[in-house]
Amino acid sequence: MSQTPDRTGGPQQPAPPAAPVDQDFSFEAVPLNQRRGFWRVGFVMLGFTFFSASMSVGANLGNGVDLTGFIWAATIGGIILGAYTGALGYIGAKTGEGLDLLAQRAFGTRGSYLPSALIAFTQMGWFGVGVAMFARPTGDLLGVGPWPIVLVAGGLMTASAYYGIQAIEIVSFMSVPLIAVLGTYSMVTATRDGGGLEAIFSQSTGMTLTVAIGLVVGSFVSGGTATPNFTRFAKTPVVAVITTVVAFFLGNTLMFSFGAVGGAFSGQDDIFYVMIAQGLMIPALIVLGANIWTTNNNALYTTGLGLANITKIRKRPLVLASGVLGTLTALWLYDNFIGWLSFLNVALPPIGAILVIDYVWRRAAYRRPTDPHRTVVWGSVVGVVAGGLSGALVDWGIASINAMVVAVVCYTVGALIRRGRERTRA
Repeated sequence: MSQTPDRTGGPQQPAPPAAPVDQDFSFEAVPLNQRRGFWRVGFVMLGFTFFSASMSVGANLGNGVDLTGFIWAATIGGIILGAYTGALGYIGAKTGEGLDLLAQRAFGTRGSYLPSALIAFTQMGWFGVGVAMFARPTGDLLGVGPWPIVLVAGGLMTASAYYGIQAIEIVSFMSVPLIAVLGTYSMVTATRDGGGLEAIFSQSTGMTLTVAIGLVVGSFVSGGTATPNFTRFAKTPVVAVITTVVAFFLGNTLMFSFGAVGGAFSGQDDIFYVMIAQGLMIPALIVLGANIWTTNNNALYTTGLGLANITKIRKRPLVLASGVLGTLTALWLYDNFIGWLSFLNVALPPIGAILVIDYVWRRAAYRRPTDPHRTVVWGSVVGVVAGGLSGALVDWGIASINAMVVAVVCYTVGALIRRGRERTRA
């Protein structure tokens, strides 16, 4: 290799090879020159919310409430989800930091291990649920059983998540239009064959509006907590907020509508079998696979970032390990889906609520590097535990909202105590 002389006339030693760039920015904010525009962020967020589990929840709603109840539940639940995720999306884009880096600020460098662990393992669980949701009906249809499909689908989804945000964008750009077109066709067909929406929804089982709203919010409040992991790539906070609200309010509502209309029409609670009943076998496979793949990419990506914060190992090898574990436990997670959904409904909303209130309370601190001496913020840690317990044990209201309120109260009390001690020392 040739050498060029330095300023003294002697040969210049070759520069050491540059360290590979971490395209996932596991441990730092996303720089401005790596930010993305409206459409790239928007398709990622829509792909995230286009999930078959939401359509299955929609099918339960379609069998449980009448048309008016469904509209109110989807609207109120969508507003709650949109406000919650929109606030987190704004903070992610404003700071360029994902959930785990934001947690280091709100919970402390070591206290952040709690939210990172919760989000990582729950999203890995969602990944497994998604794999099984595709493998079970597909295996039945092909007559091969679920395990071959589990292994193939889990391997492909893990591989795409391994390559990070760029692979997620590619899958989303391909899948989102397919899901929207085929799902709309299924919904229109069910409406026509069922004699209109009023007739389809006339067989409701009497589910209360509060329960229905809780299902809408609980269906994606866990995934919504990870919103900063994706909006940190947005060029501006405005792009982040618009794409997030569109995805979690309009996009998620569209998924509920697909499932509700088809479910109420056929009596099924699985969108795959709804489409099979409509004679849409090939579209059903396409919608199911594309739907789950887009969301599972994001879920496994979030898992890798959360474990990276705890272990200080970069995301990619952790994604591989998490993908293997999520794949091998997929069928068990699917069998325990309702219990898993109930847990997610109360465990993760307190994390997002604390991230938002901490940003509002200490906005100036977010313009500086994370304070390494701020190791554990006990008000935040207690807020997550107390919020989760209150959401699980209190029977009235909406569990996720109860959990967030209690978490914010605990955080505020802890912040006031901390501020009082700092003033006393001063």
